Amino acid sequence: MLDVAVARRQRAVRAGWAAVDSVCWIVAMLSTVWLRYDFDFPPGAWTLTIVFGLVAAVLQVVIGGLLGPYRTGHDRGSYEETWDLARTTLLVTALTFVVGTLWRPPTLPRSAAVTGGALALLVMFALRLMVRSTSTRAARGRPGAERAIVFGAGRGGRRLVRSALREDDSPVMPVALLDDDPAKARLSIDGVRVRGGRADLARVAAQTDATVLVLAAPSLEGGLARELSGAASQAGLSVKVLPSMAEMMDDTPADALRDLDLADLLGRHPVHLDTEVISRNLAGKRVLVTGAGGSIGSELCRQIARFSPGVLYLLDRDESALHATQLSLDGDGLLDRDSILLADIRDLDALRATMTLARPDVVFHAAALKHLPLLERFPEEAWKTNVVGTLNVLQVAAEIGVDTFVNVSTDKAADPTSTLGYSKRLTERLTAEFACRHPGRFVSVRFGNVLGSRGSVVPAFTAQIERGGPVTVTHPDVTRYFMLIPEACQLVLQAGAMGADGDVLVLDMGEPVRIAEVASTLIQLSGRKDVEIVYTGLRPGEKLDEDLFSDAEERRPTAHELVRRVTVPPLAVGEVVTRAFVSGGDAREWMRRAACAGRGDPGVREPAPTADCTEEPR
Repeated sequence: MLDVAVARRQRAVRAGWAAVDSVCWIVAMLSTVWLRYDFDFPPGAWTLTIVFGLVAAVLQVVIGGLLGPYRTGHDRGSYEETWDLARTTLLVTALTFVVGTLWRPPTLPRSAAVTGGALALLVMFALRLMVRSTSTRAARGRPGAERAIVFGAGRGGRRLVRSALREDDSPVMPVALLDDDPAKARLSIDGVRVRGGRADLARVAAQTDATVLVLAAPSLEGGLARELSGAASQAGLSVKVLPSMAEMMDDTPADALRDLDLADLLGRHPVHLDTEVISRNLAGKRVLVTGAGGSIGSELCRQIARFSPGVLYLLDRDESALHATQLSLDGDGLLDRDSILLADIRDLDALRATMTLARPDVVFHAAALKHLPLLERFPEEAWKTNVVGTLNVLQVAAEIGVDTFVNVSTDKAADPTSTLGYSKRLTERLTAEFACRHPGRFVSVRFGNVLGSRGSVVPAFTAQIERGGPVTVTHPDVTRYFMLIPEACQLVLQAGAMGADGDVLVLDMGEPVRIAEVASTLIQLSGRKDVEIVYTGLRPGEKLDEDLFSDAEERRPTAHELVRRVTVPPLAVGEVVTRAFVSGGDAREWMRRAACAGRGDPGVREPAPTADCTEEPR
């Protein structure tokens, strides 16, 4: 019943505006003839003009009802309504002019149709703008909405202001705009003016009694976001963010605002993919992801699924992790599909049996141990999983003849100084070896820290903040590269589709960020002011700054602006197999010497280290 009542009300509104526009035509025609004859009507002109105006009014209603402003509801004074109204009125003017020319009444000027049409359209526009202005002023007094300063007077800011002023249930009421672009200094959007730039935030907040700052600039740099967040905090404003178009595509309402998060403050922007190339690499193919239950592996599975693979195989040794990934993909966690594979990459026989049944065309190898302090204490585990496990996956992939093999590496493999870095450097070298010896493409992808992944600093800092602190940071000057999980996985897919055989593809991580700044930002976002940061000192094997490339690596461009490629020397498989059968010994030392060896195949027992790797890491 409510929908029927709403529909009736909308029809009544459209009919009312059709009647108003009809009157506009009659009044405009009378005014035109009256002015043409010096504020008087010749004998018979009054009646002829009324008839002529009625003809125009009928045409306006008929044409407007068929293809103009009365056919559907519009926001009053919107671009869509003004366009429909102008189109209809111009057509009516043309038809009325034809009627007047054919009829040729003696006391009616032939220009009356054109002049009257222009005057009628002007009055129609004026009436709609008056209604829109009145409703906007009424909206500004709406109770319950927070008074908001909007930073960004571009498309996002315009959309937000207009939506907030027209929606009765909008949580914010824009009272001012800020923008650093001098060309927008005098801009006004529905009566909301640009009152300055970022430096004017505190002043404008005090003048307008605002309580919230809305960031409506999708391409906002991380440094500027941090600056505005800090200034808003000092001015007593909370901070909200207008979702980007990508977020709206993920079922976020166009006018919904979300809280500022760390990704905004780090300035990570959407990655633009060559979807055609990725689709050719994945569509209809049998794709297998190792480590499918992990942060990177599970997101890889979700993104691969969008490219319609023939079969997507999920392989992991953790049954609970597989359950969670299947739940996110299929909406159930029954674990009863043949595509769910439970196997440990350390177990060559089990892995061979599992992958031989699946026979994938494409393999994304994301299974690994990654926690640096633990691997420093237990280097044999890094050896067994990261090195021997990767070798097992490579061997089976080569045996079944995969088309593409993508090894997920880390920035710690560039000039490595830790057990994790040594082991991942060896996975890059092993992948390069298989590229030399076997058909198909074997590539590695190298990137840094991933925000929100299990074991990353963000969940750790968040947990410490929730406990009341302190937040522990190793060193005040330590920096790391960061990217988002979806962004990292998108670039892995891109690299896997475009990488040449044997390449190590290095993803652009932007500028490194100080970990201490990440910690202080998270504390600020939490709203707690009693949490302190404690510095614990660098851990064994840990660098102050990470590198995406070693000094000895030649960086070469690829077809994608965010991907570079380098070459690493292959590592003979026989040497790894020999080491695997040697019991005891220092696994960390062996990996260090093998990872840092020269350009050719190293003699693993007595490798020839490069000058960069002759000393033990500090």
